Amino acid sequence: MMPSHHWARSFSIRDEDIDFLTNVLLEGETPLSSEELARALIQRRIDEDVAEMRDRYRDAQIYSPARAYEKGQRLVFTEFDYETAVVVGIRPGNNPDYGAFNVIAVAFDDPSLNPTSKKREFAVELTNPHDLSEEVESETSPEAMSDIDVDSVMASSGKAILKELEERLRDSGDLIFMAKKWFPRDLLMDVNVGHLNLAEAVLDINGGGPMTTETILAEIGGIGKAPAALQIFSMNYALNRDERFDEVGPTGEVLWHLTRLEPEDVQKTPTMLRYSPIEYDRSLLTPEMFAIEAELDDEHTSVANPVEELDEASITLLYPHRRLGTLPLSGRAALVFPTARQTPRVSFTLVDGQDGEEYPAWVVRKERYVFGLAKFYRKHKLPVGAYVSVRKSEDGDKVIVNFRSHKAHTEWIRLIVPKGDSITFENHKRAIGAEYDDLMILGADDLAGVDATFQAAQQQRKSLLSILRSIIPSLGALTPQGTVHAKTVYSAVNVLRRCPPGPIFATLVANPDFQNVGGDYWKLAGD
Repeated sequence: MMPSHHWARSFSIRDEDIDFLTNVLLEGETPLSSEELARALIQRRIDEDVAEMRDRYRDAQIYSPARAYEKGQRLVFTEFDYETAVVVGIRPGNNPDYGAFNVIAVAFDDPSLNPTSKKREFAVELTNPHDLSEEVESETSPEAMSDIDVDSVMASSGKAILKELEERLRDSGDLIFMAKKWFPRDLLMDVNVGHLNLAEAVLDINGGGPMTTETILAEIGGIGKAPAALQIFSMNYALNRDERFDEVGPTGEVLWHLTRLEPEDVQKTPTMLRYSPIEYDRSLLTPEMFAIEAELDDEHTSVANPVEELDEASITLLYPHRRLGTLPLSGRAALVFPTARQTPRVSFTLVDGQDGEEYPAWVVRKERYVFGLAKFYRKHKLPVGAYVSVRKSEDGDKVIVNFRSHKAHTEWIRLIVPKGDSITFENHKRAIGAEYDDLMILGADDLAGVDATFQAAQQQRKSLLSILRSIIPSLGALTPQGTVHAKTVYSAVNVLRRCPPGPIFATLVANPDFQNVGGDYWKLAGD
């Protein structure tokens, strides 16, 4: 059999292929996905190859050492990549080990396979077993000689074919790609202002969305008599071009929402979550600091993710996320939450792992956060530093959010105490019913005061260095040794300024104001 992977490896998209696929779309009047178009093209190539093979191998037999052949007969040699040859001579064989047999001389149709001095010779009419004899099929039709089919080609080279095909389709300019499907621009249905106004009204009545295109079309009575698939494609294209509507579906699903009814913290990144990149020398970080950085998995840390798929991730809750009801879309967490490559915001449902309550939530992909956990945090009274887990559910539109709960008991924690335009820290007793990282836990009674201090730090444009100088002595005063762990510093800095651990750690190492006392513990030099 002709192996499919060799055939697929030489597969390339030709200009006539784009014309063929455009005609497929025109004749079918139905939008098709990249995979559907790729399959149609591959099948066409297979049909062309089978027709070519049928002509090439007409009246030819696959060479077998066990068979007899006549002069002038055409043969196919599997060991020479199915090249064809003509028998030009026959003579008796001479080898006592094989008994009586004959030898045929052949001339290959491909001149490069013919020796310059003599014809190639092959044994025939052998009575001894031979591998080639066992492999030969009883018929030599192109279908019997090839194991190529659409599924095998897609399995071996589908990704590469799809990538090249999509690039060529986009370059054509005549096709529109929308909601994972292609269709000729000239055949789009007319979606007028009236249709769009009705769609807005339908979404408005339903709380802004999210809603599928099919549901919206059903509510407005459709946009014509064309097939449903074409109506959906045309409506998607029109909605996508109107700023009133936002496509918020996860990968593989199209959902629409009214932009004006999306939460403000989804439309605009809250100041408390905005990170203004700080240049720093990563070579200053120690191996221990790199380990802490990897453990913290901050969404603004640019570290290559070692895995491509993950069903569950654990997150240590940071102050700005706890205050705003968000979670970081960090390297590991991003593999759990639903995303869409072309959609800046994705609407989905969070499920409380403790009691099953559901919360509407949003992935804000570009700004790297998930919104919609405020009620979850308040209900369970989770502190900053709590371990929060997120896990995929069987329903792809839902993510289960949970924490390690236990019966609440009183513990000493660090409490944020705003003073003027800065913050200090005090040890206070609080009832905690969740497991947490003792190095990162923080509490706050005066949230308005902390918010005001944060705003003051933004207005004064306090540098990272000045923030570190102000918080490390207060944190160190809470311990007998007068020192503070790097993770605690990271947690506290983010009360006043959103910052990943890398710049914080590098500043501690680079500035003589800070002294490392071993074990990732720090203090202000001279204290």
